[in-house]
Amino acid sequence: MVWVASGIFSMFGAYCYAELGCMISKSGADYAYIMETFGPFLAFIRLWIECMIVRPCSQAIVALTFSVYVLKPFFPECQPPDESVRMLAVCCILVLTFINCYEVKWATMVQDYFTYAKLFALFLIILTGMYQLYLGHTEHFTFDDTKTDVTEIALSFYSGLFAYNGWNYLNFIIEELKDPVRNLPKAIAISCSLVTFVYVMANVAFFTTLSPVEILGSEAVAVTFANRLYGYMAWVIPMFVAMSTFGAVNGVLLTSSRLFYAGACEGQMPEILTMIQIKRLTPAPAVLTIALLSLLYLCVSDIFALINYVGFATWLSIGVAVLCLPVLRYTQPNLHRPLKVNLFFPIFYIICSVFVTVVPMIASPVETGYGLLMILTSVPVYLVFIAWKNKPKCVRSLTSKYRKVVPFNALKKEEASFAGLLHESFLNFVLPTMFLV
Repeated sequence: MVWVASGIFSMFGAYCYAELGCMISKSGADYAYIMETFGPFLAFIRLWIECMIVRPCSQAIVALTFSVYVLKPFFPECQPPDESVRMLAVCCILVLTFINCYEVKWATMVQDYFTYAKLFALFLIILTGMYQLYLGHTEHFTFDDTKTDVTEIALSFYSGLFAYNGWNYLNFIIEELKDPVRNLPKAIAISCSLVTFVYVMANVAFFTTLSPVEILGSEAVAVTFANRLYGYMAWVIPMFVAMSTFGAVNGVLLTSSRLFYAGACEGQMPEILTMIQIKRLTPAPAVLTIALLSLLYLCVSDIFALINYVGFATWLSIGVAVLCLPVLRYTQPNLHRPLKVNLFFPIFYIICSVFVTVVPMIASPVETGYGLLMILTSVPVYLVFIAWKNKPKCVRSLTSKYRKVVPFNALKKEEASFAGLLHESFLNFVLPTMFLV
């Protein structure tokens, strides 16, 4: 029931984003919508949440999942070593960082082929589950020992909604989309419907064979399911799930770099993030930045703690983005709207967003407290680096000296090599970020 509700909730959000995307056709998605509706301060907070918490944390979570599925067959009777899991996650992120820096076509090919691998694995699990249902294996479909506490149910939505997370990613690259008015709503409708069906049926398949206790106790549910039913062919499932998560990490990198780029174009991120490599046309500095932040989050290996951090920040900020829709209806009624949704959908979505952000504060105050603290760090950053225009002469002189030592414009030269780009990116953004962290 939570999986179905999470899918419907995501569909409502995606439907609202379809109107916003067709109306404000700028890369950056909700960042661009909040900038248009509420101005630069709230837009920067959204940018900070997404760039510093949501995207790198999500990437770390999926990379850790990739590592667990790759290593689990080698450790069938115990958990894989924590250090090995994290180091393999590091390798996954670094390989995909190189691909996204080097060639956009390579990144899109990885996304396409590894998505096919994901669907193959899931449909194989679903077909097996249908056969199990045909044989009458329904003993685990009960409400025995179900928790009815509202706070526990709200926390369960964090994990469900995290799995559906990504329905808004297409809006981040809308400027690179052909005929967005036609293709954006169509892509959102097809993908959300397909993902909801696949995820729900995959969970039905798991419960035909595994009990709730076995599912909760397994680090890699699909591996446990395959070991129970596929015999010597059980290796097929972890291989395809690993490919699936590898593609998911690539998807986060591909879209996140465009968000950094959009923020830099608005003057709310370092200027170097607006740079693209001349020959390959890839936003390499932005890709390197999101990769570095993801590596920092790998210091924490508890996937569920990371999901709680990112869940609170995600649904708070996406709720604010959906709020843009009714606000713009009132403040700018004459904006061109190729697609116009019923106001019931954004209002319902905003109410649900309040539920999944406020209630977990009671059930999981530590994780949500950390998430709130991360969000609040954006306020002094905005006040000092963005809003404060008349900085003291000593600060301005330091900035000008820094620019003379490592000129930002060096990357715009035609002869700039890829190695030079990496060097300039490291000096201009990576080192200062490491120092601040």
